[in-house]
This record gives sequence, C-alpha cells and structure tokens, in this order.
Amino acid sequence: MRTCRTQTNVPVEIAFTARGAHADPFNTVALDVVFEEPDGTTRRVPAFWAGGQTWKVRYSAGRPGAARWWSECSEALDAGLHNVTGTVEVEPYTGGNALYAHGPVGVAPDRRHLRHADGTPFFWLGDTWWMGLCRRLEWPHDFAKLADDRVAKGFNVVQLVAGLYPDMHPFDPRGANEAGHPWEAEYARIRPEYFDAADRRIFGLVEKGLMPCIVGAWGYFMPWMGEAKLKSHWRYLVARYAALPVAWCTAGEANLPWYQAEGFPYDDQATTRRWCDVMRHLRATDPWRRITTIHPTAINSYSSRHAVDDDALLDIDLLQTPHDGPGLTAEAGAADTVIQSRAAYPTMPVVNGEASYEMLIDRIPASKTRSMFWLCMLNGAAGHTYGANGIWQVNRKGAPHGASPTPGSTGYGNLPWDEAMHLDGGRQIAAGKRWLVKLAWWTLQPHFTWAAWDGAAAPAEGAAPITAGGAPTDAVAPAACGAADGARVFYMLQDRPVVLRQLEPGVAYRITHFDTVETVEADGGKLTADRKGEIRLAAPGHGHDWVVLLRPEAA
Repeated sequence: MRTCRTQTNVPVEIAFTARGAHADPFNTVALDVVFEEPDGTTRRVPAFWAGGQTWKVRYSAGRPGAARWWSECSEALDAGLHNVTGTVEVEPYTGGNALYAHGPVGVAPDRRHLRHADGTPFFWLGDTWWMGLCRRLEWPHDFAKLADDRVAKGFNVVQLVAGLYPDMHPFDPRGANEAGHPWEAEYARIRPEYFDAADRRIFGLVEKGLMPCIVGAWGYFMPWMGEAKLKSHWRYLVARYAALPVAWCTAGEANLPWYQAEGFPYDDQATTRRWCDVMRHLRATDPWRRITTIHPTAINSYSSRHAVDDDALLDIDLLQTPHDGPGLTAEAGAADTVIQSRAAYPTMPVVNGEASYEMLIDRIPASKTRSMFWLCMLNGAAGHTYGANGIWQVNRKGAPHGASPTPGSTGYGNLPWDEAMHLDGGRQIAAGKRWLVKLAWWTLQPHFTWAAWDGAAAPAEGAAPITAGGAPTDAVAPAACGAADGARVFYMLQDRPVVLRQLEPGVAYRITHFDTVETVEADGGKLTADRKGEIRLAAPGHGHDWVVLLRPEAA
C-alpha cells in the first residue's frame, strides 16, 4: 500500500515500474488507475507511458479526504503495473491560485457563462499561442516573460496546440521543442520526452493562474493519422493533463483540409464527422469531464456547431469569425455569429476563439481587434480570445515563422512575439475586461431594442439587428446589455450620436463613459429619460468607438 499527499485541485503524480519487458509499450500496454473518493465516487484515470519501463498517473480531487486507488493493466501478469494499491490524502488548498482555490472551470447552470467549481464566475479572456509548445518560445525565460505579461494584463486562458500544428508540414523542424517532435516517424508511437518538455510549459501556465485550452491537433491530421492514432493521442493528453484545470479543444479548424488539397479551401465535413468520433472518445476517457469544444474554420459557418454532427458534444461554442473584410463586414459578422449562436439550441456559452488577429499580414489595426471584443461581449458572449500576429506562430527577431504551406504564401508577417505582446489591442482588450468585471458581468443579457443611432428607426421588438435602419449599410448597430442589478452597458462602434431607449420615463441616470483606447473612465453626469423613456447622447468627438454605463440614480 502506497500513500501520498496533495491539496484540493492540485495534481499528484504516482509512478509505476514494469517488472517485465514490453517491446512496444505505448501501443500494447493500457494502464488505468481507479480512484475511490470519500463519497463513494470512482474515477478511472488513464495512466501514460513515461518512457522505458515507467508509467505515471496524475490525480486531483475537489474535496479533502482520503482516496483509495488500485491499478488495472492490460498486462495482468506484470506485478509492477497490475493490482498495485495505495491512497491519496487530500488536504484543503492553502495557496492563492484561483484555478486551485476556486476549482476547475465548467459551465454555469444558466448555460450562458462559465464558472469555477465553487460557483465563482469565470470571465474567459484568452490569448492565442497555437505554437507555444515549440522551442522558438524558449523555456523558461521567453515562456515566463510572455506568461507574466498576460497575467499582469488580466488574461486567464492560453489556447495552444499539442504539437500537431497548423500552418506547417508534419515533422517540420519549426514545430519541434527541445526534445524534438511529439510522435515518431509514420506516427508509429508517441514520444514521452516531447511531452516532458511540454509539461513544464503547461504546468507553468497553471502555476501562474492561466488555464490551458489544449487543442489536440489541427484538423488536417485526421487523414494522415486516422481515428485510432488520434484517439491514442487524446488518451495520452487526458492522462497527462486532465488532472489539471484545463479546457479541451478537440481539433483546430476541424473542417479545413490540408492547404495543398485540390479545391482548397473547402468545407471538409467528412473529416469533421471523424473528428466527432474522436470527440466522443475524449469525453468518455476524461474522468473529470473538463469543458470540451472544437474549433471551426471560417467557411460557410463560423460556429463550432457547424463542426460537429451532434451539438450535445459541445460544452461551449468556440467561434472563428473573419479576421478582416471590406468596411465593417468582419465586425458585423462577429456580432451576428454570437447572436445566432445564443439563439440556437442547445444553449451553451459562446466564446469567440479566433477573431481579428492584430497586425495579421502586418495590417490589421488595434481598432478591429478591440471592436471584436466589445461587440461579442455586449451581444452575449461568455468570453473572448485575443490573437496577435507574431505570438500565435512565435516569430523571433530575425527568424519569423515564415511561409505557410498554402501555395504562393510568404507568411503572415514578421513581427516578433516579444514586440507583439505590447500591441495596443491586447492592452485595450484586457483593460476592457478589467472594467467589465467591476459589474455583475455574468448577469449581462443583450437587449437589441435598447439603443440605435440617433435619427435611425428603432429596431423591431425581438429583432437582432446588425445594421440600424436609416444608417449607412456598413454601420454596425450599437450593442446594449443589462445586468441583474439594473446597470446598462452600451457599445458604439462609431463616433456618432446615439439614442438610448426603453428607460424609465422621468428617472435620472448616472452616466459613466469608458474610453476604449485610453482605457480610462469619466463621469458623464446625470441625464433624465424623457417621457418616451429615451436619452440622447452626443458623439464624444474623439473619432473612435466608445462605451457608456448607465445606472438609475436611485441605485
């Protein structure tokens, strides 16, 4: 009987050494460890091959107490792996890490937002490090520098891919970490030493309070590896990381074919259906049922619902909306997609997981990435993910990621990651989150009839307009939402006068302005709603988007 100790929500690792020799341990040996918790709950936790004769299991518990465990191995005659027993003594967590103190993140009962296990609301503000496990973001100094910057700004999620990357050929040297690639040639077996290096980074994120959203592979790996290998890949990821407070993204751009496929780009629904089988396997394998989603490409539909054959497979709808387009079409598309997803069944939290990447192809400005955040959040999203060109692909000074496999590509831009982390859009979005969390943000509900450009017709009751009647066709309508405590928040994409509607006639409202660029707020004084329940606000005159908070004076 073996005994070890940990604290609530903090993983503990237990190692096993095989007594016999196994010629191909990854492919021929399956080891599970069953944990019986004090309330009688049992969890079958997959162990992972750690190289040589060693297997390891990682376990965490949300409540104090003693958990009894025993191992079950497909090689029942190996006494080092099968029928080994022990206990884990779990004590209350005493540190200050929110992911441990409040517990892993899941879906709230209202199915509209996310919360920790103890009920504390969780505002997803993600950053995109698709290639963050490669050696170009060096461990420990580069990785810690970027992570510390994101923590200081208020980000709390990092989206990264588990080695099977976008935008490069398989086994491209650019995707290796200091231990090489995650799989051997021909995908014969997984390489534990790659994941030992990945562990340092993923555990490092969690220790800083950043929740990893782990993307298993980019979608086009399906025809190369097949379902069986990708299920093995996901079992290995679950074994390594499910005991941590993580989120799962089954595949990136699951419905996008390989860049050099005939007819590219097209909507590869045949591959998507195969990914759904992997997704079912993931959900059945994960004993903690961490929140699970899939990442779609921006073809035909921008919603994760379009990348699954059963919406019930999704815990959150992780959108990808257009990065850019003529006029305000990208902004309108992002807002419209959030609205449509919230209206769909089954209800689930919505997060735009890939919006406009700041400085993509060295041209997308902060204004576009910033407006994506506000339009999504005030139309009912549960969170938002930022992306900066230079960070997602880890450009280094003098050594950018380089060309995409797409024919004719010269790459997406050369901005180094350590300059990209200081771009204005990331700072402004993070400040927007810090401002919103001062409100009861998790109770915010969109109201499409509460605001319109001054002089435009009021939208019809129940409508969800993107362009306001009477306004220029590229003018995205103001977004409005209300919190349970009576606060109302409005976002205006353009520097134009606006009318706020459906207020209490004769009631005075305290006005607060938030400058989305300078990230400061200012007292706008008091205004009283007229007998129609309306207040008109003049344009600020600063030439950019703006946010207004209204509170009834009595409050």
